[in-house]
Amino acid sequence: MEIMASLLRLAALSLLLAVATPVRDITDACSSQVKAADFPHLNGSGLHLALHHPRSPCSPAPLPADLPFSAVLTHDDARIASLAARLAKTPSSRPTALDESSSSAAPDESLASVPLGPGTSVGVGNYVTRMGLGTPAKSYVMVVDTGSSLTWLQCSPCVVSCHRQSGPVFNPKASSSYASVSCSEPQCGDLTSATLNPAACSKSNVCVYQASYGDSSFSVGYLSKETVSLGSSSMPNFYYGCGQDNEGLFGHSAGLIGLARNKLSLLYQLAPSLGYSFSYCLPTSSSSGYLSIGSYNSGQYSYTPMASSSLDDSLYFIKLTGITVAGRPLSVSSSAYSSLPTIIDSGTVITRLPTGVYSALSKAVAAAMKGTPRASAFSILDTCFQGQASQVRAPAVNMAFAGGAVLKLAARNLLVDVDSATTCLAFAPARSAAIIGNTQQQTFSVVYDVKSNKIGFAAGGCS
Repeated sequence: MEIMASLLRLAALSLLLAVATPVRDITDACSSQVKAADFPHLNGSGLHLALHHPRSPCSPAPLPADLPFSAVLTHDDARIASLAARLAKTPSSRPTALDESSSSAAPDESLASVPLGPGTSVGVGNYVTRMGLGTPAKSYVMVVDTGSSLTWLQCSPCVVSCHRQSGPVFNPKASSSYASVSCSEPQCGDLTSATLNPAACSKSNVCVYQASYGDSSFSVGYLSKETVSLGSSSMPNFYYGCGQDNEGLFGHSAGLIGLARNKLSLLYQLAPSLGYSFSYCLPTSSSSGYLSIGSYNSGQYSYTPMASSSLDDSLYFIKLTGITVAGRPLSVSSSAYSSLPTIIDSGTVITRLPTGVYSALSKAVAAAMKGTPRASAFSILDTCFQGQASQVRAPAVNMAFAGGAVLKLAARNLLVDVDSATTCLAFAPARSAAIIGNTQQQTFSVVYDVKSNKIGFAAGGCS
């Protein structure tokens, strides 16, 4: 009954996203071309893609304009819960199956039902870009996620289910470079670490992947290899998932690009030719951002080391060392910041802090804004004010990290507008891990230099 209730809730939310917003391409006014000269932290040798806020009118697969912010917070909380389960290595109770006998167009193959690992929730907080696939190449709208490894997209004949997406579903039969991956190839064995779920084998010896995302969203299909096209560059033999059962809240995207630390991620597959680093600027809904893979202008960043953690070797951990409000440190011990491991994540909207640190931040911000009328709590956000972030006088808040890197938060990074009359502190208490979310990262250039084991921040990254 609990599983059925979860599926009904998920179906309702998926239906909500399928309403109102017409599927369309980017208009001329919202160019998809990213030029290094337009962004100060890029150079000409990397691979540069346009990155879009999920609510931007320039997004090739925008969320409905009337989607309430409470829905964003609900899915953000689901992502946090799934990360907690992932770190605790708690298996999901939600099984799924790829049963090709349900489609007359499908070959005679089947996959037994197995429990899925928690993965990371993919929902309305993720940014999107475009990826080309196949020969001849066709463009697909993809969610970008630093918390996931395997790249996948929906594939015809969609043996079980495909959600609505922007543009046509990828057709392997229309590409001269498509190939499925056999169960004996080493990449099939690599799926366990990439998806946190075991690989399976079809009756015709095709490797089957299972990617699950904690909020009951999942993709199941065939591990495949294709020519991938990103900007003006292309690479053959790119390993990805060709999804035949894709259910959940993925907006109008065709699939997901994984950028985590894993040999099957997009980063690691492109690294031999481009290098082990990527950077992005997460734009606001009214600005332009980018995703860049490869070399970057290293001198423009302040860096913090990537922290190692036995909890998960594919996520990006860093160490938060202090927060100041209006120039004053929070009244907590230095050990409070390290009481939980800290992840930096592109898909989490609201930053989570250790409870003691969050409480001190909430009190300090409220005191600094005592002249601004308070508003009632909104969902998981309990420090709210009347007005909009652009209208209120917010204090200067700095987040410091090991090694000296600092995020100097503007009002738009500190507060989030939850409706037309209310803005709230964009932080919440953590569960099992602290998480630096994308509201705090917006408009900063953030580089993940995996080879040098460091993450860098620089202001003024978006145009």
